[in-house]
This record gives sequence, structure tokens and C-alpha cells, in this order.
Amino acid sequence: MRNIAIIGSGFSGLSCAASLAQKGHKVTIFEKNKTLGGRARQFTEKGFIFDMGPSWYWMPDVFERFFRRFNKNVYDYFEVKKLDPGFQIIFENKEELKIPANWDEILVLFEKIEEGSSMQLEKFMKEAEFKYNFGMNKLVYEPGVSVIELFKSEIFKNIFNLQMFTSYRSHVYKHFKNKKLRALMEFPVLFLGTAPKDTPALYSLMAYSGIKCGTFYTPGGFGNVIDGFVKLCKELSVKFVTDTNVEKINVENNLAKSITTNSGIYEFDDIVASADYNHVEQSLLSIDQRNYSKKYWEKKVFSPSSLLFYLGINKKLLKLEHHNLFFDEDIEVHIGEIYNSPRWPSKPLFYSCCPSKTDNSVAPKGKENVFLLMPIPAGIDDSEKMRNKYFKIMIKRLEDYCGEDILNHIEFKRSYCIDDFISDYNAFKGNAYGLANTLKQTANLKPKIINKKIKNLYYTGQLTVPGPGVPPSIVSGQVVADYLHKNY
Repeated sequence: MRNIAIIGSGFSGLSCAASLAQKGHKVTIFEKNKTLGGRARQFTEKGFIFDMGPSWYWMPDVFERFFRRFNKNVYDYFEVKKLDPGFQIIFENKEELKIPANWDEILVLFEKIEEGSSMQLEKFMKEAEFKYNFGMNKLVYEPGVSVIELFKSEIFKNIFNLQMFTSYRSHVYKHFKNKKLRALMEFPVLFLGTAPKDTPALYSLMAYSGIKCGTFYTPGGFGNVIDGFVKLCKELSVKFVTDTNVEKINVENNLAKSITTNSGIYEFDDIVASADYNHVEQSLLSIDQRNYSKKYWEKKVFSPSSLLFYLGINKKLLKLEHHNLFFDEDIEVHIGEIYNSPRWPSKPLFYSCCPSKTDNSVAPKGKENVFLLMPIPAGIDDSEKMRNKYFKIMIKRLEDYCGEDILNHIEFKRSYCIDDFISDYNAFKGNAYGLANTLKQTANLKPKIINKKIKNLYYTGQLTVPGPGVPPSIVSGQVVADYLHKNY
């Protein structure tokens, strides 16, 4: 049995902790904030319950597979229900595209928009289903520490079927001609951190999960998922130390011996960093102990950050669905202003989540809980002036779509942006979603889960394998736990 510290209580840290504790190890999680969950924390204000980060529950099989490791069921810890419609996209002139939960209805919808597209969608999803099943059952559980992993016969013989070297955009455009259908099919990869033209077609697996398998929701919000993971950890005797900032990892003879925090020094046999990888290397280790230099991180391509607003509205809004994507401006312009010439966008796209549409528990009776998110480049200047400017832009377009006054019915408002991501999570450049999933930053080309100079220091989370997002973070924790247990 090893005595193991985990720095950070996001999904990867909780997943890793539970997996290690199940194997008989003594595990303690250190969290710098007062509440657990990392980016998936919640806060409550005036009777509204706000999820601070994740709001899309996709890839339910990843959650189910995680709990099965412990001979448990997802429903032992939180409820999950399928949304119908899963989401809607709002285009110019208030045109709507609502995505039904039923697959046959989706095929009918496509055919109405573009003749022959239902057959193309079936073909697209058949290929995407293979990528999903192979990717989520095989590829994502590889630790990425050796190129030999990529030459396993099963992976090698399927490398072309996975379409790693094909552009996602060209893959979509080959199947669909209609502008709205193309936007719908490209949407699932937009938060992977690159423009669709620079994203490998492998990631059509995201469209398979989000469009064919559906969009789900946990009543009470994503915070209930975190609570479920925490409950499992506590059942396995994992200890939690909150409101405690790790200030240094103390190393002797190439071994991490202890961590220094604002409340004292704690000794451990192994340390797993679930906090921001760059922060751990640059702030908790000396130069000679790091895997990567400052220059290395500066050259990396990061997925977007976000400008967020949490709003409590004192009336019901009739036209909003649970998930609403405002694609009523030119998507190519916004993509270019995130990835090609990073700056505050001129005509932004944005996302609005209204969980009170399907969940009465997250807002007082007769009121709405609204979450606005606008993707922006990581690392740009954050200011109250810019936050206010873009709030006015988003709320005006929300009002125009809904056809009613919203601004004068806001009884609670809180913003969150780059400076907050840095302050709360030590996020490099204030990124919200980790490294972009470019071909050069996929699988074994991501930062390693092991420290090459310190034998018992490991990394998990969105800046290492398998990548950004809640399901990959859950997998990341399992991968590191399995690797540590096998190799200590």
C-alpha cells in the first residue's frame, strides 16, 4: 500500500483517487478552493444553483464504465435523463434547428433540409460509431508514454479507418452541402480547441456521441455528478483537504518526498498532479525537475477560454431550450478570431444554457437560471470593460431571439473570464478546455503522464492524455491510477 497525494479535485483527480483507493492505497486529495470539483464546481445565490463549468453530459457510457469498475451503477450516485430536444441551434433571421432525441426523427429532419442527406448521415454515423467504439474502448486508455503503444496490431491495422490524417471539415463537407447541416455537424468539435479544418476526422466520434447517442442531463446540475464522485471516494476512504494551496513539491534523490502547503508539510510515497500541468511544473518544481520548459508551453496550441455570465432571471423565458447555440453570426469569422489571429471577437457566436427549462430545482418558482458562454482565445487581456461590452452584445441578441425584455428582469449576475480561470485553477493563459486536439497534440504527442526526472510524480487531467472534456478527464484519472499501481 502506498500513501498518495492528489493535487486538485476535478474529475481527473477524483477518478484517480477512487481508482487508487480501490487498489488498496491510502489517498488524500488537496484542493486549493473551498469547494470540490475544480471547473465543475457549483455555487448558489438567491435560490439559483449555478454550474460553473461543464453543462453538456455526453458519452454516458464513460460514466457508466467508470462506476462499473467499483461494481456500482451511475444511478446509485445521481440521476441521468435524456433531453428532447437535445439542443437547438439559432441561425440568422431567428431560424431554429432543434435536434430531436429520437434518431429516426433526426433522419427525417435532415432529409427535409437537404434531399439525400439522411443517407449521408447514416453513412457518416456508421464510420463515426466505429471511431467512437474503437477510440473510447481502446485508444483513450493508452497511457501515451511510449510510441510502441501505437504499433499494437489492432491500432496499427485500423489507423486509416480512424481518419487521423483527414480534415474534419473536409470529411463533413464530403457528406453534406447545406450550410446549416454543416454547421450542426461541425459544432461538436468546436470546443476541442482548433478550427474544424485543422481537426482530425477521428473526432467525428464527438458528433456520434452528441447527435446520435443524445444529450443527457443530471437533475440538480453537473455538481451532482461531482457529488457522486466525491461520495464514491469517501466510501473508499479517500481523505479531502480543502482550502489548502500546494506551494511546492519537495524532491530528494529524484523522488518526490512531500508537499508544502499554506497549512504545513505533508509526506507521501507518490504524488499525482491533477492541477494545471504547466502550473505544477513552473511553480511547484525547480527548473531541473520539469518535463517541459516555458518555451514548450508557449508553443502549444490551446483550446479557447470563455467569457461566462451566470444570470438569475425573475420570469420565465418562453423560447429558450435547455441548450441553445447562437450561430446567428458568421462562424468562420469567429473561428478565425479565436485560432488564427487571437483577439476579442467582432461578431461572436455564443451558447446559452437554461437548465431551469427541464429542472425546477435550479431556480426559484417562476424564474429562470441562465448561463451564457462566449468562446474567446486563451491569453488575451481580460477587463471589466470588455466583459460588459460583450454582455450587452449577448443579452441584446438573446432578447431579439426571445422577443422580450430580459435585461430589466435580471436579479442576479456574475461574470467569469480569463483572470478567474487563472486565479481559481492556475490555468495557463486562462484556458478553459486544455490543449487543442490537433494532430500534433494527439495521443502520445501530448505532455506525458509521468515526470521523466522524478520517479514518483504523475500528471492527470485535460493537459495530458486523452485530452479535454469531462469524459476524457475521467479516463485520464483511471489511466494514471492504473499506470502508477502497475509500476510503483
